[in-house]
Amino acid sequence: MVVADSSYAVLELLATCAQLANPVTMITRLRLDAALYDPAPAKAAGARGRPRKKGARQPTLAERLPDPATVWQTCAVAWYAGGTRAVELASGTAVWYHPGLPMVPIRWVLIRDPLGKFEAQALLCTDLTVAPAQIVAWFILRWQMEVTFAEARRHLGVETQRQWSDLAILRTTPALFGLFSLVTLWVHGLLKNQALPTRRAAWYQKTTPSFADALAFLRLELWPARVSWRSPSQPDMVEIPRGLFNSLIDTLAFVT
Repeated sequence: MVVADSSYAVLELLATCAQLANPVTMITRLRLDAALYDPAPAKAAGARGRPRKKGARQPTLAERLPDPATVWQTCAVAWYAGGTRAVELASGTAVWYHPGLPMVPIRWVLIRDPLGKFEAQALLCTDLTVAPAQIVAWFILRWQMEVTFAEARRHLGVETQRQWSDLAILRTTPALFGLFSLVTLWVHGLLKNQALPTRRAAWYQKTTPSFADALAFLRLELWPARVSWRSPSQPDMVEIPRGLFNSLIDTLAFVT
């Protein structure tokens, strides 16, 4: 199964994944004005010509939103940043078709907020048997991966590598994601079920810690031991080796 954003809502890609020997289920966003149709009716015996690719045109999802005939179901689904949220879902099956492109049977899911705090949106799933609430739950899980990618880019240099060899990039990227996991697990072990200290600024109030906080916490744990592991626990003076002192000065000199 692949869960992705609207950039992957491409008919050629969806059709290819659905037609594999072991089909890959795709879940992604769907445009509210997408052209959806009923499945093509069976070809009548003795009828001439090619079989039809699609049936009657269905209303667009944008048209279904204000339609009183649309059946909505209230569900509590796992939401971003933990917890649950009550949303209203409407769902059905259709064939997504555009002239000159493959046609793809999909299950569409319309999502709207009873409180009106976010705009209505739509998802699609290439497995027509999946329940609408499950499709929404899987799509929301994607957010955790997006945060991981963003944090790894910002703090570990993923996508900003300077290698000239493709093989070097292929080796470095998994290593950096492994480092992300190592830092996360290491900090989790050091905390021993205590809250991670979160740095805040007057102009930026964070409700939850970020990877930057975890990385800073781990550095504060590792650096003192590297400076002088022989010093007593409450020293008046901490000895710094000349090599480390020069390294720190060199590093600080290039801080921007």
